[in-house]
Amino acid sequence: MRTALLLALVAIAPASLLAHHGSASFDTSKKVTLTGTVTEWIWANPHCFLKIDAQDDAGEVRNWSLETQNPVGMTQRGWSRSAFTTGDRVTVVIEAVKNGAPVGRIVSVKLPNGTTLEAGTLPTTPPSGR
Repeated sequence: MRTALLLALVAIAPASLLAHHGSASFDTSKKVTLTGTVTEWIWANPHCFLKIDAQDDAGEVRNWSLETQNPVGMTQRGWSRSAFTTGDRVTVVIEAVKNGAPVGRIVSVKLPNGTTLEAGTLPTTPPSGR
């Protein structure tokens, strides 16, 4: 009985990991561009979050919670704990959630100095840092 239970848990674990990292809640068919002010930058596992105040399509300012990968993965892409400062004006390209909430997954961020940080692909040359 114990062996059967252990085998069942081992079989189920990968499915739950895939569900956690799935894209079902995001509208991956379109990109949304937001320009706003950084309110918080959370550099933490398992995901980093950038929070910004930006206007939605109706002109209402909303606080957006924008997810990206873990610090190790983001460091490999040229991001850092000090990439953003509260008050920075940034332009962010995201895949928004389908339900209309101010939540999304970051594709790229244009910093105040004009540098663009990419969230999805590893750079082909070493980052120059900020």
